[in-house]
Amino acid sequence: MIKKFFDKIRPNFEAGGKWHSLHSLFEGMESFLLVPNRTSAVGVSVHDAIDSKRIMSFVVIALLPALLFGMYNVGYQHYRAAGLDGTFLELFGYGFLAVLPKIIVSYVVGLGIEFAVAQWKGEEIQEGYLVTGLLVPLIVPVSCPLWMLALAVAFSVIFVKEIFGGTGMNIFNPAIVARAFLFFSYPNQMSGENVWVSKESILGLGKDLPDTFTMATPLGTASAGHYVAPPLDDMIIGLMPGSIGETSVIAIAIGAVILLWTRIASWRTMVSVFVGGALTAALFHSLGATPLMWYEHLFLGGFCFGAVFMATDPVTSARTEQGKYIYGFLIGVVAILVRVANPGYPEGMMLAILLMNALAPLIDYCFVQRNISKRAKRAAHK
Repeated sequence: MIKKFFDKIRPNFEAGGKWHSLHSLFEGMESFLLVPNRTSAVGVSVHDAIDSKRIMSFVVIALLPALLFGMYNVGYQHYRAAGLDGTFLELFGYGFLAVLPKIIVSYVVGLGIEFAVAQWKGEEIQEGYLVTGLLVPLIVPVSCPLWMLALAVAFSVIFVKEIFGGTGMNIFNPAIVARAFLFFSYPNQMSGENVWVSKESILGLGKDLPDTFTMATPLGTASAGHYVAPPLDDMIIGLMPGSIGETSVIAIAIGAVILLWTRIASWRTMVSVFVGGALTAALFHSLGATPLMWYEHLFLGGFCFGAVFMATDPVTSARTEQGKYIYGFLIGVVAILVRVANPGYPEGMMLAILLMNALAPLIDYCFVQRNISKRAKRAAHK
């Protein structure tokens, strides 16, 4: 039925049709709903059962556990701060209504820009923003204003993706750049003790909290010098203040299993991030530089989320197999180093990933050149 519908309206979007100017939009919708029936006509091609659209779809599926738990946690934190008891549906419903507008704004602004660019360039709409559009709302505080989120998304899509040629050509992770744009442009709305809980009642759920209400994250209290370790089960389950999708280790672990099972994410990169972070955190703790145990550094903040969903981005990470070990290990090291050495910035994952995005081509170049030299020496010896 869907195929017949698209076949019927296709002439309107082809050359000479009355809606030819919207050809890119038609191609994008058809490609999203159906498998394209076009094949390569010339050149050597490798045909696989998975394409970029399906890769993006699997990543979105992997993000759903973190998204759903994040919605519940938003409601849980609000009801807890208000001193109210609520059912599971009330807590989840509050969080759903608080988070949904951010997702809508992210997709409307990001996809709107990509649609406009595709029309202007006469190209097909790319699928890359399917993941970025969901990542951005998950890595910001629940109190982030919608206009601010829209501005960050527009900046990221235009100056991080499109200016470099679109999906697959960007040097930096667009979602991380959107968060960095917000952090450095509007630090008061992205950090501190008053941004982690939604303060307004939504459709009669919960109640308004006073503007002076504050609630710090565990990493925030540690950087302020009065850290009290939260219960281990809260750290693993994720019932604590933080960005919408970054608090639950269990939900993120489910996503990691999906990405590794489908072979979309590299286990080399993912494991190396945790190894680098754990060793560095253990070293600093043994020296008395941080009150957090090594596992607390991994469980708190955005470390797990960044290691699973950000560091493994196939476009901006290292692509050589050996280079992935170095790339991931250095992300873990730099993230903990920023946390411990800079008390004004308790979360270091964002800066670590951005730094290693810039160095990933150099890491790959070194390993490629080393392999070329080895092969040249073997050939000369023979």
